[in-house]
Amino acid sequence: MSTTVGIRPASEAIEARGRRVVGLGTLMAILLVAGAVSLAVGTRALSPVEVWHGLFTVPGSDQRLTEITLIMQTVRVPRTVLAIVAGLALGVSGALIQGYTRNPIADTGLLGVNSGASFAVVTVILLFGLANPYQYVWFAFLGAAVAGVIVFGLASLGRGAGSPLTLALAGQGIAVFLTAMTTAVALTDQASLNALRFWNAGSVAGVGFDVIWPVVTFIVVGLVLALTTLPTINLLNLGDDVARGLGVNITLSRTVGIVAITLLAGATTAACGPIAFLGLMVAHVARYLTGPDYRWLVPCAGLLGAVVLLVCDIVGRVVTRPGELQAGVVVALVGAPFFAALVWRGKFKTV
Repeated sequence: MSTTVGIRPASEAIEARGRRVVGLGTLMAILLVAGAVSLAVGTRALSPVEVWHGLFTVPGSDQRLTEITLIMQTVRVPRTVLAIVAGLALGVSGALIQGYTRNPIADTGLLGVNSGASFAVVTVILLFGLANPYQYVWFAFLGAAVAGVIVFGLASLGRGAGSPLTLALAGQGIAVFLTAMTTAVALTDQASLNALRFWNAGSVAGVGFDVIWPVVTFIVVGLVLALTTLPTINLLNLGDDVARGLGVNITLSRTVGIVAITLLAGATTAACGPIAFLGLMVAHVARYLTGPDYRWLVPCAGLLGAVVLLVCDIVGRVVTRPGELQAGVVVALVGAPFFAALVWRGKFKTV
């Protein structure tokens, strides 16, 4: 009898691990299919043969093939790569911030990252007249990083230092302040207002590899830091006292986590503009699929984020053809009802 009882939990754990591995493999397959569709769909639809030629053909004397090659290599490949990388980063950062704050409706905007990037963009356009995304993407990243550091610094002061509630309040205060300052600057300068209006929509279009590769570097560093924190997030969700009793350095763990979130969300926001609700949505879906273990939840949220952002970008190209609807707008159209349902469900449970 005792042998049966002892074996059952082990077999259940193996079965759960198998389901999670299959789930991650399925998401990767869906991502590959979505990537292929992204390369083919646009103002000009391309056949699989044309996509293949466009990827591997060098521009030459054939005008038709040259046009296809330019479309593929300068527009659709960078756009697809950025959608995958940005979605991955936002999914991971959304799961991380919910884990660290123990707040089920937390998003990367909670740290003031989006607001910091927006304020930096309009400020440098006003002061230096920058117009190219490659010129102000660095300032956007710097603004996002500085906002994250300020929020974390304020949350570390006084009573309740480092607690999830203090972090949320500090982030909300800084976000509101920076949003007001951004509006004030934009209203005084037409160029800043025009740039902010386009950038705030959240788009993966029009960005070349000259912007993508440096952004990818920061995202890779953020992902590495995120992976190192996954075991401790599980312990932190048991409560600070329990985690401390199990030997977790809470301050160090939260610091590494905030740095990872800032790198992931800051770099993505700098390249694409603020994309709301994505991290919030995929973190909840990943939790439903994998359970509360962050060692599985975070990778699942990253893959889901990449899939969702890529699919939303494809939908944006199709529904308003020959025009386009920015991916951030499509994500918001899906995410806003999701958020409302999440809040309603939470209120319903408390009644």
